[in-house]
Amino acid sequence: MVLTNAAGTVYGYIWYGKQMEYTLQFHPFWRIVFVPDSPTASLFFTLSLLFLIFPVLAKPNPFYIGLRSIIEALGVVTSIKYGIWAVTMIAAGAAQGDPLEWQHYMLIVSHLAMAVEALIYIRFMVFGRFAAFLALLWLLLNDTMDYTYFIYPWLPDVLENDLPAIQSFTMGLSVVSLLSTWLFISFRKV
Repeated sequence: MVLTNAAGTVYGYIWYGKQMEYTLQFHPFWRIVFVPDSPTASLFFTLSLLFLIFPVLAKPNPFYIGLRSIIEALGVVTSIKYGIWAVTMIAAGAAQGDPLEWQHYMLIVSHLAMAVEALIYIRFMVFGRFAAFLALLWLLLNDTMDYTYFIYPWLPDVLENDLPAIQSFTMGLSVVSLLSTWLFISFRKV
């Protein structure tokens, strides 16, 4: 799974390449952090898997536990959100006439897998509700940046006139992703 997620992360950053180039050309440099949503989620989840595979043998210090908690929370909450968001945008575009190509089907499968694996692996992770809430704050900041400065993931042309609805859906999905995470945290064995 680590290799699959790492490969997906690399592919995702390549997929965002042109948008990142565009952002660097027409926006301040610091906005680039907010452009590649799904691959950054996948990166955090890949790091979370590495924490599970290579546990610290010595007693972990508070800094390590805090860092691990934040990375795991970001990995789970963002994977749920962007996994569902990407599939929804592809389906919405197709419903309005955007032709589906093989890449769309690959993206549907891979993004659904992001959301599902996050929910499956949450039971092995150490983060709690507060770290998940911090991940929500990151998502809401990212959503605000995306729709304030128009650096959201490029959409099919047929969806551009639906931007206000997409913005509302995106921000609402951030909250739903947190609530889903909190629900699955409550099922973990202590």
